[in-house]
Amino acid sequence: MLDAATKAQLKSYLDRATQPIEIVASLDDSKASVELQSLLKDITDSSALVTVTESRDDNLRKPSFSINRPSENHGPRFAGLPMGHEFTSLILALLQIGGYPPKVDEVVLQQIRALDGDFEFEIYVSLSCHSCPDVVQALNLMAVQNPHIRTTMIDGSLFQDEVKARQIMAVPTVFLNGTEFSQGRTSLEEILAKIDTSAVEREATKIAAKAPFDVLIIGGGPAGAAAAVYAARKGIRTGIASEKFGGQTLDTLGIENFISIKETEGPKFALALEEHVRAYDVDIMNMQRAKALIPNSGPGKDLIEIQLDSGASLKSKAIIISTGARWRNINVPGEAEFKNKGVAYCPHCDGPLFKGKHVAVVGGGNSGVEAAIDLAGVVGHVTLIEFDKALRADAVLQRKLHSLQNVTVLTNAQTTEITGDQTVNGLVYKDRASNELHTVALDGVFIQIGLVPNTDWLKGVVELSKHGEIVVDAKGQTSVPGVFAAGDATTVPFKQIIIAAGDGAKAALGAFDHLIRTSAPAA
Repeated sequence: MLDAATKAQLKSYLDRATQPIEIVASLDDSKASVELQSLLKDITDSSALVTVTESRDDNLRKPSFSINRPSENHGPRFAGLPMGHEFTSLILALLQIGGYPPKVDEVVLQQIRALDGDFEFEIYVSLSCHSCPDVVQALNLMAVQNPHIRTTMIDGSLFQDEVKARQIMAVPTVFLNGTEFSQGRTSLEEILAKIDTSAVEREATKIAAKAPFDVLIIGGGPAGAAAAVYAARKGIRTGIASEKFGGQTLDTLGIENFISIKETEGPKFALALEEHVRAYDVDIMNMQRAKALIPNSGPGKDLIEIQLDSGASLKSKAIIISTGARWRNINVPGEAEFKNKGVAYCPHCDGPLFKGKHVAVVGGGNSGVEAAIDLAGVVGHVTLIEFDKALRADAVLQRKLHSLQNVTVLTNAQTTEITGDQTVNGLVYKDRASNELHTVALDGVFIQIGLVPNTDWLKGVVELSKHGEIVVDAKGQTSVPGVFAAGDATTVPFKQIIIAAGDGAKAALGAFDHLIRTSAPAA
Protein backbone atom coordinates (compact mmCIF):
# COMPACT_ATOMS: atom_id res chain seq x y z
CA MET A 1 0.00 0.00 0.00
CA LEU A 2 2.70 2.49 1.04
CA ASP A 3 5.91 3.02 -0.89
CA ALA A 4 9.29 2.52 0.77
CA ALA A 5 9.87 6.21 1.49
CA THR A 6 6.46 6.62 3.13
CA LYS A 7 6.96 3.47 5.21
CA ALA A 8 10.26 4.82 6.46
CA GLN A 9 8.63 8.13 7.32
CA LEU A 10 5.78 6.34 9.13
CA LYS A 11 8.24 4.26 11.16
CA SER A 12 10.17 7.35 12.21
CA TYR A 13 6.97 8.94 13.48
CA LEU A 14 5.73 5.84 15.31
CA ASP A 15 9.09 5.52 17.07
CA ARG A 16 7.86 8.47 19.15
CA ALA A 17 4.94 6.44 20.56
CA THR A 18 5.38 5.18 24.11
CA GLN A 19 2.11 3.32 24.77
CA PRO A 20 0.32 0.37 23.11
CA ILE A 21 -2.04 1.22 20.23
CA GLU A 22 -4.98 -1.02 19.37
CA ILE A 23 -6.62 -0.82 15.94
CA VAL A 24 -9.94 -2.56 15.32
CA ALA A 25 -10.92 -2.79 11.66
CA SER A 26 -14.42 -3.36 10.27
CA LEU A 27 -14.06 -5.03 6.88
CA ASP A 28 -15.95 -6.72 4.06
CA ASP A 29 -14.87 -8.20 0.72
CA SER A 30 -14.65 -4.90 -1.14
CA LYS A 31 -11.56 -3.61 -2.90
CA ALA A 32 -11.38 -0.73 -0.42
CA SER A 33 -11.27 -3.22 2.47
CA VAL A 34 -8.40 -5.07 0.83
CA GLU A 35 -6.53 -1.79 0.44
CA LEU A 36 -7.24 -0.92 4.08
CA GLN A 37 -5.87 -4.29 5.22
CA SER A 38 -2.67 -3.52 3.32
CA LEU A 39 -2.41 -0.07 4.94
CA LEU A 40 -2.93 -1.50 8.42
CA LYS A 41 -0.27 -4.13 7.81
CA ASP A 42 2.17 -1.37 6.88
CA ILE A 43 1.32 0.35 10.15
CA THR A 44 1.85 -2.77 12.30
CA ASP A 45 5.12 -3.46 10.47
CA SER A 46 6.27 0.02 11.47
CA SER A 47 5.84 -0.37 15.24
CA ALA A 48 5.73 -3.23 17.73
CA LEU A 49 3.36 -1.13 19.85
CA VAL A 50 0.56 -1.41 17.27
CA THR A 51 -1.81 -4.38 17.08
CA VAL A 52 -4.71 -4.91 14.66
CA THR A 53 -7.82 -7.02 15.01
CA GLU A 54 -10.46 -7.44 12.33
CA SER A 55 -14.24 -7.83 12.37
CA ARG A 56 -16.64 -8.61 9.55
CA ASP A 57 -19.80 -9.11 11.58
CA ASP A 58 -20.47 -5.69 13.14
CA ASN A 59 -22.84 -3.01 11.86
CA LEU A 60 -20.19 -0.32 11.46
CA ARG A 61 -19.22 1.34 8.19
CA LYS A 62 -17.02 -0.88 6.05
CA PRO A 63 -14.22 -0.38 5.56
CA SER A 64 -13.42 1.57 8.72
CA PHE A 65 -11.19 1.29 11.76
CA SER A 66 -10.82 2.79 15.21
CA ILE A 67 -7.63 3.65 17.09
CA ASN A 68 -7.65 3.18 20.86
CA ARG A 69 -5.57 2.61 23.92
CA PRO A 70 -6.03 -0.82 25.57
CA SER A 71 -9.39 -1.07 27.40
CA GLU A 72 -10.69 2.16 25.80
CA ASN A 73 -13.18 2.58 22.93
CA HIS A 74 -13.59 6.31 22.35
CA GLY A 75 -10.62 6.90 20.06
CA PRO A 76 -10.82 8.33 16.55
CA ARG A 77 -12.43 6.28 13.77
CA PHE A 78 -11.66 6.51 10.07
CA ALA A 79 -14.25 5.31 7.52
CA GLY A 80 -12.36 4.74 4.31
CA LEU A 81 -8.65 5.05 3.64
CA PRO A 82 -7.13 8.16 5.24
CA MET A 83 -4.65 8.85 2.47
CA GLY A 84 -3.99 12.07 0.57
CA HIS A 85 -4.27 15.06 2.87
CA GLU A 86 -5.75 12.85 5.60
CA PHE A 87 -2.62 10.71 5.99
CA THR A 88 -1.31 13.32 8.42
CA SER A 89 -4.56 12.99 10.41
CA LEU A 90 -3.94 9.26 10.69
CA ILE A 91 -0.35 9.70 11.89
CA LEU A 92 -1.35 12.29 14.49
CA ALA A 93 -4.15 10.08 15.79
CA LEU A 94 -1.73 7.15 16.16
CA LEU A 95 0.83 9.31 17.96
CA GLN A 96 -1.67 10.87 20.36
CA ILE A 97 -3.17 7.49 21.26
CA GLY A 98 0.41 6.26 21.62
CA GLY A 99 1.20 8.85 24.28
CA TYR A 100 2.86 11.57 22.20
CA PRO A 101 1.63 14.94 23.55
CA PRO A 102 -0.30 17.19 21.15
CA LYS A 103 1.02 20.66 20.38
CA VAL A 104 -1.92 22.36 22.06
CA ASP A 105 -1.93 24.72 25.03
CA GLU A 106 -2.70 22.95 28.30
CA VAL A 107 -5.50 25.42 29.00
CA VAL A 108 -7.26 24.26 25.83
CA LEU A 109 -6.73 20.60 26.73
CA GLN A 110 -8.27 21.20 30.15
CA GLN A 111 -11.24 22.91 28.48
CA ILE A 112 -11.76 19.81 26.29
CA ARG A 113 -11.52 17.42 29.23
CA ALA A 114 -14.06 19.46 31.18
CA LEU A 115 -16.75 19.31 28.46
CA ASP A 116 -19.90 17.71 29.82
CA GLY A 117 -22.29 15.66 27.69
CA ASP A 118 -22.03 13.09 24.92
CA PHE A 119 -20.72 14.24 21.54
CA GLU A 120 -20.77 12.04 18.41
CA PHE A 121 -19.06 13.83 15.51
CA GLU A 122 -19.10 12.66 11.88
CA ILE A 123 -16.84 14.51 9.44
CA TYR A 124 -17.41 14.05 5.70
CA VAL A 125 -14.26 14.78 3.73
CA SER A 126 -12.65 14.38 0.36
CA LEU A 127 -9.06 13.20 0.34
CA SER A 128 -8.05 16.09 -1.93
CA CYS A 129 -9.52 18.69 0.43
CA HIS A 130 -6.82 20.79 2.08
CA SER A 131 -9.29 22.29 4.56
CA CYS A 132 -10.58 18.96 5.88
CA PRO A 133 -7.54 17.75 7.87
CA ASP A 134 -7.70 20.70 10.26
CA VAL A 135 -11.25 19.75 11.23
CA VAL A 136 -10.52 16.02 11.41
CA GLN A 137 -7.42 16.57 13.52
CA ALA A 138 -9.18 18.95 15.90
CA LEU A 139 -12.04 16.53 16.53
CA ASN A 140 -9.70 13.53 16.78
CA LEU A 141 -7.71 15.35 19.45
CA MET A 142 -10.92 16.03 21.36
CA ALA A 143 -11.87 12.33 21.21
CA VAL A 144 -8.47 11.33 22.55
CA GLN A 145 -8.77 13.78 25.45
CA ASN A 146 -12.39 13.20 26.49
CA PRO A 147 -14.11 9.78 26.72
CA HIS A 148 -17.50 11.42 26.09
CA ILE A 149 -16.42 12.55 22.60
CA ARG A 150 -16.38 10.25 19.58
CA THR A 151 -15.44 11.18 16.06
CA THR A 152 -15.48 9.50 12.65
CA MET A 153 -13.80 10.74 9.48
CA ILE A 154 -15.86 9.62 6.45
CA ASP A 155 -14.46 9.64 2.91
CA GLY A 156 -17.40 11.08 0.97
CA SER A 157 -16.28 9.56 -2.33
CA LEU A 158 -16.40 6.06 -0.80
CA PHE A 159 -19.70 6.45 1.04
CA GLN A 160 -21.71 8.10 -1.72
CA ASP A 161 -25.06 6.80 -0.46
CA GLU A 162 -24.61 8.71 2.79
CA VAL A 163 -23.47 11.82 0.97
CA LYS A 164 -26.58 11.70 -1.22
CA ALA A 165 -28.97 10.94 1.64
CA ARG A 166 -27.59 13.79 3.74
CA GLN A 167 -27.35 16.13 0.72
CA ILE A 168 -23.69 16.88 1.37
CA MET A 169 -22.28 19.04 -1.42
CA ALA A 170 -19.32 20.67 0.33
CA VAL A 171 -16.53 19.42 2.53
CA PRO A 172 -15.71 19.32 5.29
CA THR A 173 -19.25 18.89 6.57
CA VAL A 174 -19.59 17.95 10.24
CA PHE A 175 -22.58 16.36 11.95
CA LEU A 176 -22.94 16.37 15.73
CA ASN A 177 -25.28 13.77 17.20
CA GLY A 178 -26.97 13.38 13.81
CA THR A 179 -27.53 17.10 13.14
CA GLU A 180 -25.46 19.29 10.83
CA PHE A 181 -22.93 21.17 12.97
CA SER A 182 -20.61 23.02 10.58
CA GLN A 183 -19.33 23.30 7.03
CA GLY A 184 -15.96 24.47 5.81
CA ARG A 185 -12.69 24.97 7.62
CA THR A 186 -13.29 25.11 11.37
CA SER A 187 -10.55 25.44 13.96
CA LEU A 188 -10.34 23.71 17.32
CA GLU A 189 -11.08 27.04 19.00
CA GLU A 190 -14.19 27.54 16.86
CA ILE A 191 -15.49 24.05 17.62
CA LEU A 192 -14.98 24.59 21.34
CA ALA A 193 -16.69 27.97 21.19
CA LYS A 194 -19.78 26.35 19.64
CA ILE A 195 -20.13 23.56 22.17
CA ASP A 196 -18.73 25.34 25.24
CA THR A 197 -21.15 28.25 25.28
CA SER A 198 -19.51 30.08 28.16
CA ALA A 199 -16.08 30.13 26.48
CA VAL A 200 -16.73 33.30 24.43
CA GLU A 201 -17.83 35.22 27.51
CA ARG A 202 -14.79 34.05 29.49
CA GLU A 203 -12.43 35.06 26.70
CA ALA A 204 -14.12 38.48 26.26
CA THR A 205 -13.69 39.20 29.97
CA LYS A 206 -10.00 38.26 29.76
CA ILE A 207 -9.44 40.43 26.68
CA ALA A 208 -11.22 43.44 28.16
CA ALA A 209 -8.79 43.42 31.09
CA LYS A 210 -5.68 43.75 28.89
CA ALA A 211 -3.55 46.87 29.18
CA PRO A 212 -3.18 49.11 26.11
CA PHE A 213 -0.72 47.98 23.44
CA ASP A 214 1.94 49.99 21.67
CA VAL A 215 0.98 48.32 18.39
CA LEU A 216 -2.16 46.25 17.86
CA ILE A 217 -2.58 44.32 14.61
CA ILE A 218 -6.04 43.36 13.37
CA GLY A 219 -5.86 40.29 11.11
CA GLY A 220 -3.56 37.27 11.11
CA GLY A 221 -2.73 36.62 7.47
CA PRO A 222 0.72 37.13 5.91
CA ALA A 223 0.50 40.93 6.35
CA GLY A 224 -0.57 40.69 9.98
CA ALA A 225 2.02 38.04 10.83
CA ALA A 226 4.85 40.06 9.26
CA ALA A 227 3.68 43.20 11.05
CA ALA A 228 3.65 41.35 14.38
CA VAL A 229 7.19 40.01 13.93
CA TYR A 230 8.59 43.39 12.90
CA ALA A 231 6.82 45.24 15.71
CA ALA A 232 7.82 42.71 18.38
CA ARG A 233 11.45 42.87 17.28
CA LYS A 234 11.40 46.56 18.22
CA GLY A 235 10.77 45.57 21.83
CA ILE A 236 7.38 47.26 22.06
CA ARG A 237 4.16 45.82 23.49
CA THR A 238 2.56 44.04 20.52
CA GLY A 239 -0.79 42.29 20.16
CA ILE A 240 -2.56 40.63 17.26
CA ALA A 241 -6.30 39.97 17.13
CA SER A 242 -7.34 37.62 14.34
CA GLU A 243 -10.55 35.98 13.25
CA LYS A 244 -8.56 33.08 11.73
CA PHE A 245 -4.79 33.03 11.91
CA GLY A 246 -3.45 32.45 8.42
CA GLY A 247 -6.17 34.34 6.58
CA GLN A 248 -6.73 33.45 2.94
CA THR A 249 -3.69 31.17 2.89
CA LEU A 250 -5.82 28.62 4.76
CA ASP A 251 -7.89 28.27 1.57
CA THR A 252 -4.94 28.19 -0.82
CA LEU A 253 -3.91 24.81 -2.15
CA GLY A 254 -0.46 25.37 -3.61
CA ILE A 255 2.02 28.19 -2.99
CA GLU A 256 4.92 28.16 -5.43
CA ASN A 257 5.89 31.83 -5.70
CA PHE A 258 6.92 32.81 -2.16
CA ILE A 259 10.62 33.42 -2.66
CA SER A 260 12.90 31.00 -0.73
CA ILE A 261 10.11 28.43 -0.40
CA LYS A 262 10.00 26.39 -3.60
CA GLU A 263 6.56 24.99 -2.90
CA THR A 264 4.20 24.47 0.02
CA GLU A 265 0.50 24.22 0.83
CA GLY A 266 -1.60 27.01 2.26
CA PRO A 267 -2.43 25.42 5.63
CA LYS A 268 1.25 24.53 6.21
CA PHE A 269 2.21 28.09 5.34
CA ALA A 270 -0.41 29.44 7.75
CA LEU A 271 0.94 27.22 10.54
CA ALA A 272 4.46 28.47 9.84
CA LEU A 273 3.23 32.07 10.05
CA GLU A 274 1.73 31.46 13.49
CA GLU A 275 4.80 29.56 14.73
CA HIS A 276 7.03 32.44 13.63
CA VAL A 277 4.88 35.01 15.45
CA ARG A 278 4.75 32.86 18.60
CA ALA A 279 8.55 32.85 18.66
CA TYR A 280 8.31 36.50 19.76
CA ASP A 281 6.61 38.22 22.68
CA VAL A 282 3.31 38.80 20.89
CA ASP A 283 -0.09 38.58 22.57
CA ILE A 284 -2.12 36.47 20.11
CA MET A 285 -5.89 36.71 20.44
CA ASN A 286 -7.49 34.27 18.00
CA MET A 287 -11.15 34.04 16.95
CA GLN A 288 -11.63 37.77 17.47
CA ARG A 289 -13.53 39.74 14.84
CA ALA A 290 -13.29 43.55 14.84
CA LYS A 291 -16.52 45.50 14.45
CA ALA A 292 -15.52 49.14 15.05
CA LEU A 293 -12.52 51.46 15.18
CA ILE A 294 -12.72 54.51 17.47
CA PRO A 295 -9.89 57.07 17.14
CA ASN A 296 -8.82 59.38 20.00
CA SER A 297 -9.96 57.08 22.80
CA GLY A 298 -8.77 56.67 26.37
CA PRO A 299 -8.17 59.12 29.25
CA GLY A 300 -5.71 61.35 27.36
CA LYS A 301 -7.43 60.78 24.01
CA ASP A 302 -4.12 59.38 22.77
CA LEU A 303 -5.28 55.79 22.27
CA ILE A 304 -7.20 54.08 19.49
CA GLU A 305 -9.94 51.62 20.43
CA ILE A 306 -10.94 48.45 18.59
CA GLN A 307 -14.33 47.04 19.54
CA LEU A 308 -14.80 43.29 18.98
CA ASP A 309 -17.86 41.20 18.16
CA SER A 310 -17.41 39.39 21.48
CA GLY A 311 -18.26 42.60 23.34
CA ALA A 312 -14.70 43.24 24.49
CA SER A 313 -12.52 46.10 23.33
CA LEU A 314 -8.79 46.68 22.98
CA LYS A 315 -6.77 49.90 23.04
CA SER A 316 -3.46 50.75 21.45
CA LYS A 317 -1.22 53.69 20.63
CA ALA A 318 -1.04 52.51 17.01
CA ILE A 319 -3.17 50.13 14.95
CA ILE A 320 -2.27 48.07 11.87
CA ILE A 321 -5.26 46.77 9.90
CA SER A 322 -4.58 43.63 7.87
CA THR A 323 -8.03 42.07 7.56
CA GLY A 324 -7.48 40.82 4.00
CA ALA A 325 -10.27 39.90 1.62
CA ARG A 326 -12.90 37.23 1.02
CA TRP A 327 -14.41 35.49 -1.99
CA ARG A 328 -16.56 37.85 -4.04
CA ASN A 329 -20.19 36.80 -4.50
CA ILE A 330 -22.04 37.20 -7.79
CA ASN A 331 -25.15 38.27 -5.83
CA VAL A 332 -27.78 36.61 -7.98
CA PRO A 333 -30.90 34.74 -6.85
CA GLY A 334 -30.02 31.26 -5.66
CA GLU A 335 -26.40 31.91 -4.68
CA ALA A 336 -27.03 32.35 -0.96
CA GLU A 337 -29.90 29.85 -0.87
CA PHE A 338 -27.78 27.03 -2.31
CA LYS A 339 -24.42 27.82 -0.72
CA ASN A 340 -22.87 24.44 0.17
CA LYS A 341 -25.83 22.81 -1.56
CA GLY A 342 -24.28 23.01 -4.98
CA VAL A 343 -22.83 26.52 -4.83
CA ALA A 344 -19.14 26.26 -3.91
CA TYR A 345 -15.99 28.38 -3.90
CA CYS A 346 -13.21 25.79 -3.53
CA PRO A 347 -12.79 23.41 -6.49
CA HIS A 348 -9.96 21.53 -4.80
CA CYS A 349 -12.06 20.81 -1.71
CA ASP A 350 -15.49 20.16 -3.16
CA GLY A 351 -14.70 18.96 -6.68
CA PRO A 352 -14.60 15.23 -5.77
CA LEU A 353 -18.20 15.43 -4.53
CA PHE A 354 -19.29 16.21 -8.11
CA LYS A 355 -17.56 13.24 -9.71
CA GLY A 356 -19.12 12.49 -13.10
CA LYS A 357 -21.57 15.41 -12.82
CA HIS A 358 -22.07 18.64 -14.77
CA VAL A 359 -20.82 21.81 -13.10
CA ALA A 360 -20.26 25.43 -14.04
CA VAL A 361 -17.42 27.78 -13.18
CA VAL A 362 -18.30 31.48 -13.11
CA GLY A 363 -15.25 33.60 -13.90
CA GLY A 364 -12.72 33.67 -16.72
CA GLY A 365 -9.65 34.99 -14.93
CA ASN A 366 -6.75 32.82 -13.80
CA SER A 367 -8.61 31.42 -10.79
CA GLY A 368 -11.68 30.55 -12.86
CA VAL A 369 -9.76 28.88 -15.67
CA GLU A 370 -7.55 27.00 -13.21
CA ALA A 371 -10.69 25.79 -11.42
CA ALA A 372 -12.23 24.61 -14.70
CA ILE A 373 -9.06 22.72 -15.64
CA ASP A 374 -8.89 21.11 -12.19
CA LEU A 375 -12.56 20.13 -12.21
CA ALA A 376 -12.44 18.74 -15.74
CA GLY A 377 -10.33 15.86 -14.46
CA VAL A 378 -12.98 14.89 -11.92
CA VAL A 379 -16.46 15.86 -13.10
CA GLY A 380 -18.36 14.83 -16.21
CA HIS A 381 -18.51 18.26 -17.85
CA VAL A 382 -17.57 21.85 -17.05
CA THR A 383 -19.23 24.96 -18.43
CA LEU A 384 -17.12 28.07 -17.90
CA ILE A 385 -19.07 31.33 -17.94
CA GLU A 386 -17.29 34.67 -18.42
CA PHE A 387 -19.01 38.07 -18.36
CA ASP A 388 -16.46 39.73 -20.64
CA LYS A 389 -16.11 39.16 -24.39
CA ALA A 390 -12.94 37.12 -23.87
CA LEU A 391 -11.27 35.13 -21.13
CA ARG A 392 -8.82 37.11 -18.99
CA ALA A 393 -6.61 34.21 -17.88
CA ASP A 394 -2.98 33.76 -18.91
CA ALA A 395 -2.52 32.41 -22.44
CA VAL A 396 -0.93 29.16 -21.24
CA LEU A 397 -3.97 28.43 -19.08
CA GLN A 398 -6.34 29.20 -21.92
CA ARG A 399 -4.49 26.80 -24.22
CA LYS A 400 -4.79 24.05 -21.65
CA LEU A 401 -8.47 24.79 -21.10
CA HIS A 402 -9.33 24.68 -24.82
CA SER A 403 -7.52 21.35 -25.17
CA LEU A 404 -9.98 19.65 -22.82
CA GLN A 405 -12.84 17.72 -24.44
CA ASN A 406 -15.31 18.04 -21.55
CA VAL A 407 -15.24 21.84 -21.20
CA THR A 408 -17.57 24.39 -22.80
CA VAL A 409 -16.60 28.07 -22.69
CA LEU A 410 -19.27 30.77 -22.81
CA THR A 411 -18.06 34.37 -23.09
CA ASN A 412 -20.05 37.60 -23.08
CA ALA A 413 -22.45 35.77 -20.76
CA GLN A 414 -23.99 37.24 -17.61
CA THR A 415 -25.07 34.83 -14.88
CA THR A 416 -28.52 35.95 -13.72
CA GLU A 417 -29.79 33.11 -11.49
CA ILE A 418 -28.82 29.81 -9.91
CA THR A 419 -31.77 27.47 -9.77
CA GLY A 420 -32.58 24.44 -7.69
CA ASP A 421 -34.95 22.62 -5.41
CA GLN A 422 -33.14 21.43 -2.32
CA THR A 423 -29.85 21.50 -4.25
CA VAL A 424 -28.61 23.23 -7.40
CA ASN A 425 -30.12 21.97 -10.65
CA GLY A 426 -29.23 24.72 -13.09
CA LEU A 427 -27.93 28.16 -13.99
CA VAL A 428 -29.52 30.92 -16.05
CA TYR A 429 -27.32 33.28 -18.06
CA LYS A 430 -27.99 36.16 -20.45
CA ASP A 431 -26.23 36.34 -23.80
CA ARG A 432 -25.04 39.96 -23.61
CA ALA A 433 -24.97 40.28 -27.41
CA SER A 434 -28.58 39.20 -28.00
CA ASN A 435 -30.05 39.69 -24.47
CA GLU A 436 -31.50 36.18 -24.73
CA LEU A 437 -31.75 34.06 -21.58
CA HIS A 438 -30.45 30.49 -21.56
CA THR A 439 -30.60 27.75 -18.94
CA VAL A 440 -27.89 25.16 -18.36
CA ALA A 441 -28.77 22.02 -16.41
CA LEU A 442 -26.15 21.61 -13.66
CA ASP A 443 -25.37 19.88 -10.38
CA GLY A 444 -23.00 22.53 -9.06
CA VAL A 445 -21.69 26.07 -9.55
CA PHE A 446 -18.20 27.19 -8.55
CA ILE A 447 -17.85 30.97 -8.09
CA GLN A 448 -14.40 32.30 -9.05
CA ILE A 449 -14.71 36.05 -9.65
CA GLY A 450 -12.10 37.46 -7.33
CA LEU A 451 -12.04 38.99 -3.87
CA VAL A 452 -13.64 41.81 -1.88
CA PRO A 453 -11.76 43.56 0.99
CA ASN A 454 -12.90 42.98 4.58
CA THR A 455 -13.36 46.66 5.37
CA ASP A 456 -17.11 47.14 5.89
CA TRP A 457 -16.51 47.87 9.58
CA LEU A 458 -14.29 50.85 8.69
CA LYS A 459 -16.75 52.81 6.53
CA GLY A 460 -17.05 56.43 7.61
CA VAL A 461 -13.95 56.23 9.81
CA VAL A 462 -11.03 55.45 7.50
CA GLU A 463 -10.80 56.63 3.89
CA LEU A 464 -11.71 53.84 1.48
CA SER A 465 -11.41 53.64 -2.30
CA LYS A 466 -14.45 53.13 -4.52
CA HIS A 467 -13.69 49.40 -4.32
CA GLY A 468 -13.74 49.43 -0.52
CA GLU A 469 -9.95 49.21 -0.15
CA ILE A 470 -8.16 51.15 2.59
CA VAL A 471 -6.28 54.11 1.10
CA VAL A 472 -2.66 54.06 2.32
CA ASP A 473 0.49 56.05 1.64
CA ALA A 474 4.01 54.75 1.02
CA LYS A 475 4.43 53.91 4.72
CA GLY A 476 1.07 52.19 5.12
CA GLN A 477 -0.45 55.20 6.92
CA THR A 478 -4.23 55.63 6.53
CA SER A 479 -6.29 58.81 6.75
CA VAL A 480 -6.45 58.41 10.55
CA PRO A 481 -3.25 59.29 12.45
CA GLY A 482 -1.78 56.23 14.14
CA VAL A 483 -3.82 53.81 12.03
CA PHE A 484 -1.86 51.87 9.43
CA ALA A 485 -2.96 49.14 7.01
CA ALA A 486 -1.34 46.38 4.97
CA GLY A 487 -2.14 43.58 2.57
CA ASP A 488 -5.15 42.73 0.43
CA ALA A 489 -7.46 45.11 2.32
CA THR A 490 -5.54 48.13 0.98
CA THR A 491 -5.15 49.98 -2.31
CA VAL A 492 -1.72 48.41 -2.87
CA PRO A 493 -1.92 46.66 -6.28
CA PHE A 494 -1.19 43.01 -7.03
CA LYS A 495 -2.76 40.95 -4.25
CA GLN A 496 -0.03 38.41 -3.58
CA ILE A 497 1.17 36.70 -0.40
CA ILE A 498 4.70 38.01 -0.72
CA ILE A 499 3.46 41.55 -1.31
CA ALA A 500 1.15 41.35 1.70
CA ALA A 501 4.03 40.18 3.90
CA GLY A 502 6.20 43.05 2.70
CA ASP A 503 3.34 45.47 3.32
CA GLY A 504 2.99 44.16 6.86
CA ALA A 505 6.66 44.75 7.59
CA LYS A 506 6.45 48.25 6.09
CA ALA A 507 3.34 49.12 8.13
CA ALA A 508 5.02 47.93 11.35
CA LEU A 509 8.06 50.11 10.64
CA GLY A 510 5.75 53.00 9.81
CA ALA A 511 3.85 52.50 13.06
CA PHE A 512 7.11 52.38 15.05
CA ASP A 513 8.26 55.60 13.40
CA HIS A 514 4.92 57.16 14.31
CA LEU A 515 5.33 56.11 17.96
CA ILE A 516 8.82 57.58 18.15
CA ARG A 517 7.72 60.91 16.71
CA THR A 518 4.53 61.27 18.75
CA SER A 519 6.26 60.37 22.02
CA ALA A 520 9.26 62.64 21.53
CA PRO A 521 9.45 65.50 24.08
CA ALA A 522 8.67 69.02 22.90
CA ALA A 523 11.65 71.09 21.80
